[in-house]
Amino acid sequence: MKAESGEFLSMLTDEEIEALRAAGRPRKWERGTMVMSEGDTSDWVLVLTEGRVKVSSHTSSGTEVVLAVRGPGGLLGDMGAIDGSPRSATVTALEPISGIVVRDFTGFLQEHGRVAVLLMRMVTGRLRDSDRKRIEYGAFDTTGRVATRLIELAERYGEQTSSGVRVALPLSQDELAGWTGASREAVSKALRTLRDRGLIETGRRRVVIHDLEGLRKRAR
Repeated sequence: MKAESGEFLSMLTDEEIEALRAAGRPRKWERGTMVMSEGDTSDWVLVLTEGRVKVSSHTSSGTEVVLAVRGPGGLLGDMGAIDGSPRSATVTALEPISGIVVRDFTGFLQEHGRVAVLLMRMVTGRLRDSDRKRIEYGAFDTTGRVATRLIELAERYGEQTSSGVRVALPLSQDELAGWTGASREAVSKALRTLRDRGLIETGRRRVVIHDLEGLRKRAR
């Protein structure tokens, strides 16, 4: 079971992963399936083993805001499972996904104290990431925010090729807009600006970054 670096599963030992498998059951979802729904009161958690999902919420006006993209090893639904509150976000499969569904997650944590401490560290990291994104929204223009998100995707999912770093982009332009806090039109313009500068090349659900360092400079 390969986990993305920094995700929940990558922090566990082989013994802890086997204990987690024993506490849950495997399940699969097709691309586009809503895995968890904002406001729902279900108490199970999902540990991704394959594929990527988007975590999103909706404003009062109905606009979707993408909060995060999670890949293999990611833990989803932990807050609702721990405090019993309704789901704070919706989780949707960006591609076919597989995972382990654990219903008594609090029981698992009680039996594995080290994992509970790791979870606290992970939640703290999410809060820091949220703070960083809020600063970005106030300090960066749309092109800078789009560049930042593309760098994040390249670092997590990028594949080095002869023409640059290729990212199989799991997000549509609408979803990318929701992840950058901008309109679809503004994101489309930002991508065109980055293309015109020779920094990136775009295609259907993919981006090739020709100049990663130049993109980093534009993101600042």
